[in-house]
Amino acid sequence: MKKVFALLTISSLLLSCNSDEVIVPKPLYNPEIPLHIPVGFPPLNRSADANKPTKYGVQLGEKLFHEKKFSGNNTISCASCHNRSNAFADRHAQAVGVYDRVGLRNTPPLQNLAFMQFYNWDGNILELEKQPLVPIITHEEMNSSIMEVIGKIKDDREYQELLRNAFGDEQMTPERIYRSIAQYEYTLISANSKYDKVTRNEGEAFTASEARGYRIFQQKCEGCHSTALFTDQSFRNVGFPLNPSTEEAGRARVTGVSADYMSFRVPSLRNAEYTAPYGSFGQFPTLKAVLDYFNDGVLDADNLDPILKANGNRIPLNEQEKEDVISFIKTLSDSTFVGK
Repeated sequence: MKKVFALLTISSLLLSCNSDEVIVPKPLYNPEIPLHIPVGFPPLNRSADANKPTKYGVQLGEKLFHEKKFSGNNTISCASCHNRSNAFADRHAQAVGVYDRVGLRNTPPLQNLAFMQFYNWDGNILELEKQPLVPIITHEEMNSSIMEVIGKIKDDREYQELLRNAFGDEQMTPERIYRSIAQYEYTLISANSKYDKVTRNEGEAFTASEARGYRIFQQKCEGCHSTALFTDQSFRNVGFPLNPSTEEAGRARVTGVSADYMSFRVPSLRNAEYTAPYGSFGQFPTLKAVLDYFNDGVLDADNLDPILKANGNRIPLNEQEKEDVISFIKTLSDSTFVGK
């Protein structure tokens, strides 16, 4: 009887070994980090909804975001240009990369990216997961390649552990790098400014200047800086001074359509207090300089925004109105977001 049992056991083991049964690995403990959509915000964009942040994905993404080995000479990381204290922008008119090379455009802030439909000044990126490759390979930014980056960091033990926790093994691939950085950036949600607290009836109230500024803003600025994001995410030529570089064409660089020449994505005004200088290549050192320019009259163009054309190519504002509008814009500053 014992011999029969032993034979049956061996036969069972052999059958098991030769079967096509797929052994499912134990699920990773890598919980999703819920993105709480603030009141009034649009829904998550499709990419954010398909690449929801996880505990270890975000940890990996944040480490990669601060990794200087992304650059050819190991001196520049994403965080070098996207500084938290400046709402993940910087204080340069135009981005500065390896060997102090100056880029074409101003560094945009990183906030509320999970709700955006376009990225970069000209909207050439539609999915945040495809964004990191641009600065990595750009001569004026990181001047490297994704395979060079992987070669430099794939044997790092911290990265290997994070990869195991986030994806189940230590393999570092371009897709995993891009997805992890995007997961981290999706968590950069800013919606706790004084304006937000006032609209949520949390005991805050506008000053007289802020309240006046809000009324003026609704009359003269909200046509472009609308929604809870304070941008309608459109592309407009607002007649700003032209970038002298022959490489610049605004949205037309992407579409090839002349009607898009020197049109740029309308920036969000959230945390604008922290993101000077302003404009696609930092044309304006202060918010006051921007409002002065609008008041004095912008550059004419065939495709100048219709709102400006209807108002004689300007947004008329007296000195008190400018002061009040700036007071209101500063209510959009989220000190907790920037760590102040």
